[in-house]
Amino acid sequence: MPEVIFAGPEGRLEGRYQPASRPRAPVAILLQPHPAQGTMNHPIVMAMYNSFVRRGFATLRFNFRGVGRSQGTFDNGIGELSDAASALDWMQQYNPEAHTTWVGGFSFGAWIGMQLLMRRPEIKGFISIAPPANMYDFTFLAPCPSSGIIVDGENDEVVTGASVQKLVDKLKTQRHITIDHATVPGANHFFQHEMDDLMKVVDGYLDRRLANGGR
Repeated sequence: MPEVIFAGPEGRLEGRYQPASRPRAPVAILLQPHPAQGTMNHPIVMAMYNSFVRRGFATLRFNFRGVGRSQGTFDNGIGELSDAASALDWMQQYNPEAHTTWVGGFSFGAWIGMQLLMRRPEIKGFISIAPPANMYDFTFLAPCPSSGIIVDGENDEVVTGASVQKLVDKLKTQRHITIDHATVPGANHFFQHEMDDLMKVVDGYLDRRLANGGR
């Protein structure tokens, strides 16, 4: 997983990039949690990254501004969304023939990822793990343009299950997309003892979508 440095809105951004294993492969970017909770090397971000790599995607994870070797300072989501857009621009520069794009994020990164898919119509799939629906505004998803999966933990001590369910119920009313929802039994916000269960859900969903041509 080669280290990469690419230009962001506030300076250099640090990432890890795995090129695709075949021509015209899809691309995926994975978004870290809030800097207080981790970096691009958080176990959940790493696990998602490895899932996409195993399936032949051109795959990037990176540190938001002010994290690790990325320049700038934390911007409460506004600048981080710009960072994510720059990361996707960089990916497209190196993968101009990619036929589809996925975004995955954990917690704060899930919120950023879902904002990004509203702005970038090339994103056809998303994985949103423990989206902080009780902490941040998700009303921008009107309508949600892409199908995806939302996964939360039964015993999440940060994000309430009711807020996630409300978000899922809202998205499921929209036409032409499919929103999957899975709750991992016994899991807290970080899925500390249920990582295997979490990734079984994620891997199973990815395999189903890819077997159907990514739809």
